[in-house]
This record gives sequence, C-alpha cells and structure tokens, in this order.
Amino acid sequence: MSDQISHEGIIESISKAMLRVRIVQNSACSACKVASYCASSESKEKIIEVPCLTADSYAVGQPVTIVGSSAIGFKAVLLAFAIPSVLLLAAIVTAIKMGTGELLACGLGVAVLVVYYIILYACKAKLTEMLTFRVEPQA
Repeated sequence: MSDQISHEGIIESISKAMLRVRIVQNSACSACKVASYCASSESKEKIIEVPCLTADSYAVGQPVTIVGSSAIGFKAVLLAFAIPSVLLLAAIVTAIKMGTGELLACGLGVAVLVVYYIILYACKAKLTEMLTFRVEPQA
C-alpha cells in the first residue's frame, strides 16, 4: 500500500501563494466496464486550494498532480467521522444511564456534536496547516 495520496488536476486560478486546482474524484467502480449501466458509479469535480510558495512558476490551465501523505486521509477521517461518532454515542449512553429520557439524550448528543464542530471550525487555521497537500508539475 502506498503512503501517498495523489490526484491529477488542472490549475483553475492562482492568487498570491495559493493555487486552486480542479480535480475529478471518481468512485472506486467508475473504471468498471459496466459502469455506464450501474447507478452506483459516479464522479465529481472538486476545487482544492493548495498553498504553494512558488505559485508564479505555474500557469492557469497547467496540469499538475496534488500529493499528500496517506496520514492526511486518516486524520481527516478521524476528525470528521470517528471522533464525532464516539462523542455522540458517549453522550447518548451517558444521558440514558443518568436517567434522562431518550429524546433528551438524543438532543444532548446533537448538542455535543454542535459544540465539537464549532471547536473544529475555530481551529480551522491549525487544521489547514495540518491537512495540506503539495503540488507537483506533471512530467
């Protein structure tokens, strides 16, 4: 298993030390021979902002490769799915064990998630530094 995540893309715009790169994200089965007959295959275009100190060495429309370590993906999944799931279940189970009703326990679980995502939003700058990709020109 590779320790790199890479996507080929095209530079959409350049501003100061930031490149906006358009990538096409394909589902795992989009390359299948029968994908056109299947409803589960899909692809989406996404714009990724990548910090780049040498932004003036790139041009709009240039094909590039966005590269990051697989640890970035694991951290993102952990922050976006694993931790919130554990917090939600812990809040609901704790509230029910304390004798509150199910509706109140679910409300408390949602409140815990809201607080968690507000904290994540407040840490946006730190997370952006931690979860960054780099750009490489295509050969």
